[in-house]
Amino acid sequence: MDTTFDPRPLLERAAGQFAALVAAAEPRRLNDATPCPEFDVRALAGHVLSNTLAYAYIAEGGTIADEPGDIKEVPGDDWTAAYTAAADRLVAASRVLTDGALDQVVDLGFAKMPMRAALGAIIMELAAHTWDLREALGASPELAPEVADFSLTFARETLPPERRGAPSPFAPVRPAPEGADAYGRLAAWLGRDVRQCTAGA
Repeated sequence: MDTTFDPRPLLERAAGQFAALVAAAEPRRLNDATPCPEFDVRALAGHVLSNTLAYAYIAEGGTIADEPGDIKEVPGDDWTAAYTAAADRLVAASRVLTDGALDQVVDLGFAKMPMRAALGAIIMELAAHTWDLREALGASPELAPEVADFSLTFARETLPPERRGAPSPFAPVRPAPEGADAYGRLAAWLGRDVRQCTAGA
């Protein structure tokens, strides 16, 4: 990853568009399946909410001990409000980071890396799960291509094909269908069966 690149504008776009898709998920759709076999829509929202808050704690100067853990329920089942608040917190915390803080190594639990790269990692996760949620809902929102382009480059650099299987949570790279957008290509690189999802959309 370019050590001079500022990922924060992309973080704001990535979090904003995931929040918009969560808001588009009607309550009756929360139990729908997603391309992640272990997650329905509600569980996917909880997973991303948990990780967004975890990165917010790190950006605020906290440690992995401060992280909230796996969130399965939110007040009133209002995932839109819960995720929007978490995204706003992460974006706000990232905005005040100095150049020095962006270059400081942080402990994410699964790896240690500069804060700049950690923000790249959560952007990649948000982009991938945006694709998951888009496919689950059968939605066709206008998504920022630069978020997926960055995430795909980041994924190829940090998650090469040989780094799959335990303890990595990512399945082997799969082929993306011809004409897949950058989000679909990212999903395929991270092990999603994009051909099957596209065919069934």
